[in-house]
Amino acid sequence: MAVKKACESFSKSLIDEVQRWGCMKQTGVSLRYMMEFGSRPTQRNFIISAQFLHKELPIRIARRATELESLPYGLSEKPAVLKVRDWYLDSFRDLRTFPDIKDAKDEKDFTQMIKAIKVRHNNVVPMMALGVQQLKKEKILHDDLDEIHQFLDRFYMSRIGIRMLIGQHVELHNPNPPPHCVGYIDTKMSPMEVAQNATEDARSICLREYGSAPNVTIYGDPNFTFPYVPTHLHTMVFELVKNSLRAVQERFMDSDKVAPPVRIIVADGIEDVTIKVSDEGGGIPRSGLPKIFTYLYSTASSHLDEHSDLSDADAVTMAGYGYGLPISRLYAMYFGGDLQMISMEGYAVMYVQGPTRICICLAWEILRSHCHDVILCFNVDDYDTVEFLN
Repeated sequence: MAVKKACESFSKSLIDEVQRWGCMKQTGVSLRYMMEFGSRPTQRNFIISAQFLHKELPIRIARRATELESLPYGLSEKPAVLKVRDWYLDSFRDLRTFPDIKDAKDEKDFTQMIKAIKVRHNNVVPMMALGVQQLKKEKILHDDLDEIHQFLDRFYMSRIGIRMLIGQHVELHNPNPPPHCVGYIDTKMSPMEVAQNATEDARSICLREYGSAPNVTIYGDPNFTFPYVPTHLHTMVFELVKNSLRAVQERFMDSDKVAPPVRIIVADGIEDVTIKVSDEGGGIPRSGLPKIFTYLYSTASSHLDEHSDLSDADAVTMAGYGYGLPISRLYAMYFGGDLQMISMEGYAVMYVQGPTRICICLAWEILRSHCHDVILCFNVDDYDTVEFLN
């Protein structure tokens, strides 16, 4: 396939405009502002929101489109990455050719357009993963790829922000929103309920792949709630539970022993809500720890190739893409948290931290060998943390 630079597929004036907008400063938005602004879904606020997105989205998209043109090691020239670049340039052009938003009709048309942009970018993550897989086949040493890992962190974090802003604006138009929801934000989100839904989704994938799935037990207060984005928490818990189920299933598949359950504990504190996922799937080898948050590492075989049908939204596999953990960490970081891994001999502990407190497993957990603990922690009082920008 012949490689086409953007200047060959798009006009020079568009490329110049992309470079100019890519130098502009982004504007971060806090969870509190999204909740307070969205709690008054008036036509005037819809127009204000659309006007903000009309200016903000081209900046964020242009920054990523510019980077996609200049990646090291030839990543920019991979067919999958070229396709993603074209999606970003098409979206930038759509936004910049849309006229100024002055009234309700303009806002309605703009909302339909950004909905289409969001759909256009649905497969960005697996398409970029395919591009990375194409690079990986060239046997480039892992230690030489820090620049690419840093780019992918920036790229995927930006994608989370873009989809959050578009999704929030679009969902505010929902005439029958779920109870306590302000756009994408559930002001009384039950982490127990989200964990249950994510667990059921992960177990269904495990059943499809292996024919059986370990049980999952969830402990916590079903009445506890806090404001957060349920889709973000679902993504994190789903990925982490999916990893745990695969580890346990593969470890006990040929064993006479009954596979032990994966355990999820939801603990609500004065400042933090903590979700711990524990399994007895053997932990992660110490040699693999430096690689678990990179985009070229997976303990499973890859399911992606040049002939993959990325149009199938239901084609979710247990593992192999190499981006579940790093992207889960980015979702945690988006509003100020973090995801960390600590390992001892035959033991692994993973943390997702809120912005103000580090969560630590109780000492006696460390004595249990061949286990894997994942901890998600969120600050329940600080909603002024502005979304992570780069």
